Amino acid sequence: MRKCLLTVLITVSSIIYSQNTGTFSGQVIDEKTQNPLEGSTVLLEGTNIGVITDVNGYFMFENIPTQSYNIKASYLGYDSQTLYNVIVKSVGTPKLLFKLNERLETLNEVVVSKSPFRTSKETPLSTQSFSAVEIETYPGGNNDITKVAQSLPGISPSIGGFRNDFIIRGGAPNESVYYLDGVEIPNINHFSTQGSAGGPVGMLNVSFIREVTLSSSAFGAEYDNPLSGVLAFEQREGDDQKFTGNVRIGASEAGATFNGPLFKGQNERSNTTLMFSARRSYLQFVFALVGLPIRPDYWDFQWKLNHKIDEQNTLTFIGLGSIDDFSVVAPNEFDAEQQATLEQVPIIEQKTLTLGLTWKHKLKNGKGQINTILSSNRLKNIFSRYDDNQNKTGVLFRNDSKEQETKLRVHVTNYIRNWKLSYGANLQNSVYTNNTVNLLDNFLYETKIDFIKFGFFGKISRSFLNERLSLALGLRSDADSFTQGSDLKDNISPRISASYALKDDNLWKLNASIGRYFKIPTYTMLGFQDNNGVFINKVNRYTQSDHYVIGLEFNPSPSARFTLEAFNKNYSQYPVSIIDGVSLANKGGGFEVLGNEPVSDLGSGKSSGFELLFQQKLSKNFYGILAYTYFKSEFSGAQNIKLPSVWDSRNLISFTGGYKLRKNWEVSVRYRYAGETPYVPTDTEESLAAYPRIVLNYSRLGEEKLTAFSQGDIRIDKKWNFKKLSFNFYLELQNFLGQENPRPDEYGLARNDDGSLITPKTLVKIDTDQSNTPFPSFGFVFDF
Repeated sequence: MRKCLLTVLITVSSIIYSQNTGTFSGQVIDEKTQNPLEGSTVLLEGTNIGVITDVNGYFMFENIPTQSYNIKASYLGYDSQTLYNVIVKSVGTPKLLFKLNERLETLNEVVVSKSPFRTSKETPLSTQSFSAVEIETYPGGNNDITKVAQSLPGISPSIGGFRNDFIIRGGAPNESVYYLDGVEIPNINHFSTQGSAGGPVGMLNVSFIREVTLSSSAFGAEYDNPLSGVLAFEQREGDDQKFTGNVRIGASEAGATFNGPLFKGQNERSNTTLMFSARRSYLQFVFALVGLPIRPDYWDFQWKLNHKIDEQNTLTFIGLGSIDDFSVVAPNEFDAEQQATLEQVPIIEQKTLTLGLTWKHKLKNGKGQINTILSSNRLKNIFSRYDDNQNKTGVLFRNDSKEQETKLRVHVTNYIRNWKLSYGANLQNSVYTNNTVNLLDNFLYETKIDFIKFGFFGKISRSFLNERLSLALGLRSDADSFTQGSDLKDNISPRISASYALKDDNLWKLNASIGRYFKIPTYTMLGFQDNNGVFINKVNRYTQSDHYVIGLEFNPSPSARFTLEAFNKNYSQYPVSIIDGVSLANKGGGFEVLGNEPVSDLGSGKSSGFELLFQQKLSKNFYGILAYTYFKSEFSGAQNIKLPSVWDSRNLISFTGGYKLRKNWEVSVRYRYAGETPYVPTDTEESLAAYPRIVLNYSRLGEEKLTAFSQGDIRIDKKWNFKKLSFNFYLELQNFLGQENPRPDEYGLARNDDGSLITPKTLVKIDTDQSNTPFPSFGFVFDF
């Protein structure tokens, strides 16, 4: 008994004993060949601490003081690379990965560093990136990657500011695509809008992420369907030496992540690693305690299994899934606003699953690689409105649908002398089923479509004039076996990008890009049938968007940049709602099913403006990004008259920054501003007849505007380090400036003080809570 007690005491003391140093490791590789770089130098900037990589490119730092560092890797004949804001902890510091580029020319007495801002020859502008550390300490983000990305330059907040819709430079919420390690993910949010992708809570686990990159133009030719943005998530590799894990407890959910080697045996490293996480919400219990009628309940899970077959071949199996249930419960006491919410919100049951198997094959000559990706995406969505939401009786609208995609993508990259050549193809089988009951619009149908989508791409790039001039050309085209509006020759998508350094020191650059991009109509549009069983939307063409972007970039230091960009996006063949007579660009930012209605492709649109940005990676304990965007967004409807879109706020300001204090304290601030935004007023007569559905009067689009959106969030982090545990506590104060959140007028049925209906029924405006009270939140992260 004494021996057992002594063992427990020793274990507890080893965990809680303060530890002010940490150990971390990583690898340095050639970005082109993916081969390790033996003999690379890795330094902690601002110190005299450094190590040399071994024969496999691995390095390790031991007994390093626990704080934030910028870490630089260099190798003779290669551009050096710096990873900024790396937080060294006693336990749980992720493995680092440096990817160095070989210099094409010898530059006398010029030290060249790889840009930390993720630009490339193909995408030299309109690109922002941020690391996992920047996500974790983001004010108001609650470790939600998609919510963090909302504050990137050029992204407008959705109405109310609480959803994760990507409304980029005046485009619509469904104009972006999302990739996780090269695997396309249609849905990255819980309770996502079918036909779009936005939702209130993101699904991705920040513990898996190495870096996130958003491109708002100059898209790589390997991506199909982007009109306004590509959001690419790069995941970490699993730990091949030891098991680690963490637990995150936030304001609305808790989750755990486990990471480690499989089949390691007595070897120093394993060829197989596994990362797995699961997360569960408890927001439904919080809402029940405070008496709110809504009950959002969700699970999500994520994994990455990586196996190194040999030096040339690697297999990776990733997965991401969710289970969502949105229901309502009547509050104990009557409240007009809560009663209207209880009656009007949709009931949502949603399940998603993405699976991806990637085979990476490095060419034996070391001059390229082949990536083959087989993936599957599934969405099961039951979206309902009832006459009695609480008891789920009296169906007024039900969309019971399933989307399933099976995709094969092949991407070949070759380096031929100074040229980079990439090409590939994609083949996709899509199955969509839908059982729709829409009593209000008199639609009742059951449908199934099963078709093939296919495409190809190619791109080539090279630097000239001692790397001062970079050029990239790309081409892709897509078609399918179902739609009748366009084919491969109609959907040819060319693009060209150029970057020119105005001086040899590369401090000033002139960047430009021109491209044409296409997007297939959504499954909800293609699968819609009229009452005669005719697929009336299959004649629609792919939506087209032409981008023209030019920019000036100034890099005063390797860790900072200023950019000024002018952009113009011209849309054609844009979907227009026949029922509402409005462009679908004005929809998709709420809880709805986008496109499940008759549409035409006769719409057009335009969004143009300029963007000024300053970004500073960690330097002298400060990091931040400040941006101002001015734009004008307008789309035409059934009358072919361009009107300001509901995203046309004209002015966007965003700032996010943080400062590292002593003893592992950190303060960070976020501020977002959007100018007055047009909205669609409620048609009170139609809404009364259709209640509980609220009908909008799209003929009045642009007549009224919401007041400007303005919100500031502040966050304080404190980290403690122990021998076998590191602990981070954060405290957030959202809307610390006390600004009101602008929302359109809301309506409900007139009732007496006891909640009984007043007859005859009338629709009245609800006095909504426009509270400007700051909202506190806190959370914990344990690494072990």
